[in-house]
Amino acid sequence: MQIFGVDIGGSGIKGAPVDLDRGDLAQERFKVLTPQPATPDGVADSVRQVVENFGWTGPVGLTFPGVVTGGSTIRTAANVDKDWIDTDARALFSERLGGLPVTVVNDADAAGVAEVAFGAGRDRRGTVILLTFGTGIGSAVFVDGVLVPNTELGHLELHGHDAETRASSKAREDGDLTWEHWAHRVQKYLAHVEMLFSPELFVIGGGVSRKSEKFLHFIDGIQAEIVPAQLQNNAGIVGAAMRAAKESR
Repeated sequence: MQIFGVDIGGSGIKGAPVDLDRGDLAQERFKVLTPQPATPDGVADSVRQVVENFGWTGPVGLTFPGVVTGGSTIRTAANVDKDWIDTDARALFSERLGGLPVTVVNDADAAGVAEVAFGAGRDRRGTVILLTFGTGIGSAVFVDGVLVPNTELGHLELHGHDAETRASSKAREDGDLTWEHWAHRVQKYLAHVEMLFSPELFVIGGGVSRKSEKFLHFIDGIQAEIVPAQLQNNAGIVGAAMRAAKESR
């Protein structure tokens, strides 16, 4: 079975049909840059471009980089335009996609769902936390495989700062930090999250999951096991498609 998944990020919007039996992309993904400013209309037009690239006419699952309540209403927009707040995202995207059935889910929650079903969190009990390091820091918290939605742990205060402003992948690039320097910031952030939640496992996702050999060995003093996401930066696309498939049954 195939369902289309789209992952909306602060810097890029990417999508592809997903093979839900394998938990992997059925075709090579197509990506466009996130419009700046990332307004609802601009992002919706970019999503339509991604979906139309494949001639897709079925259900579409979409991630969003913020809190999504009721499967549709956007509550926060830290890394996109503030006009998103209180937007009915399901209605907006469905209209822009010609009436296709649409499902909207928090981006890190989608990535976490995919990793728990098919990747690094599979068959793991206890508390598992996936953290995506990109434009910001997204989080997905699972207890015995059950998602606690919209946790947004990237906005925890750490040493007087919003944590993602110090430890996101964008912070590393903007500050021209070495991998080792950045890893020490990530370590402090993980220690803070560990103090609050005592997880058995941290799964590190986002684009940096492809480069785990550059930084994971610099992180120590964390009791939880730390592993890179197995689905890497495709996890959001896969998780979005999984959620859409669940709602279309």
